[in-house]
Amino acid sequence: MKAEYNWDDTRVFLAIARTGTLSGAAEAMEMGVATVSRKLDRLERSLNVPLFSRHQSGYRLTDDGEALLERAEALEYASLAFGEKAKLQGAVAGLVRLATSDNLATHFVLPSLKKLLDHHPDLRLEVHSGVQSVNLHRRDADMAIRMVRPEAGNLTLKRLGTVGFGVYRAKNYPDDAIEAEYVNWPEAYRHLPAAQWVTRKLRGRPCRVEANTLAAQVAAVAAGLGLGVLPHFMARTNGLHCVTADIGVEQPLWLVMHSDLADSRRVRAVADHLIALFDERKDHLTNP
Repeated sequence: MKAEYNWDDTRVFLAIARTGTLSGAAEAMEMGVATVSRKLDRLERSLNVPLFSRHQSGYRLTDDGEALLERAEALEYASLAFGEKAKLQGAVAGLVRLATSDNLATHFVLPSLKKLLDHHPDLRLEVHSGVQSVNLHRRDADMAIRMVRPEAGNLTLKRLGTVGFGVYRAKNYPDDAIEAEYVNWPEAYRHLPAAQWVTRKLRGRPCRVEANTLAAQVAAVAAGLGLGVLPHFMARTNGLHCVTADIGVEQPLWLVMHSDLADSRRVRAVADHLIALFDERKDHLTNP
C-alpha cells in the first residue's frame, strides 16, 4: 500500500543526505534512530522511489535522491521563510502608514512617537499629513485620524476625543468692534461647522480674508486681519486671545482603520498608542 506523502519527512531525507547515517540524522533532529528509519521508509513508499542505497559505511543518495535533493532544499528554505514570516507577524514589526492633518501631526502625533518606537524597535511609521483625505479602501494608508465619521465601508472606528473651537483674536486687535472682520474658509469649505458659524456672524457682509488651512487662518488672525474660529490647542500655542470659548462647533475626532488590519499587531500597537495619547491630552484638545 502506497503511503501518503508527508512533507515533514523531507527533513529526515535532508538530514540523512547531510550526515550520511541514520544515527547522525537522528542526533541532528533530536529523535530516535528507529523514528528516523520509519520516516525514511514512509517517504520512499509515498514517492515510490529509492532515495538512498544502503552501505556498511552509511547511506548514499541514489540518482533519484540526487534529483530530488534540490527540491527538498527548496522546501526547507520555504519552511524557514514561512517560520520567519510567522514570527514577524507575531511581533510588532514592519511599516504602519498613518494619515492625519498637519496640525494634529505637528502638535500631537509626531512629538509622541519616540516613546512608541523606542518600545518597538522593529516598527516603522510613515505619517501622511495634509488637507486631502486618503482612501483606506485603496490602502493609501493603514489608518487615519479624521474629524468626519465615515458612514460606509469595512472600517473599524474609535472615538479619540473632541476638538474644541472658539473665537480668537490677536492681543492687539480691538474686541469691542461692532462690525469686526472675520477670517473665513473659501466657498469650497463652507460646509464646515466653523465656516457656517462665521458666515452667519457676517450676516451677508463680504469676508476680506479667506484661507483654506487652519495654519493659515491662525497666521491671519495673529497678523490682526480679523477674528477667527480656531481650535483651542492651535490658538493657545500661538498666543491668541480667546474672545468666546464655546460656540458650539466642536468636532469629534475619530481613529479609522480598515477592518482587515484591526488585528494586526503592528497596526494595533500604533492604534493603542494613539488612543492613550489623545486620552492623556484630551483637556489640551478640548479646552481653551
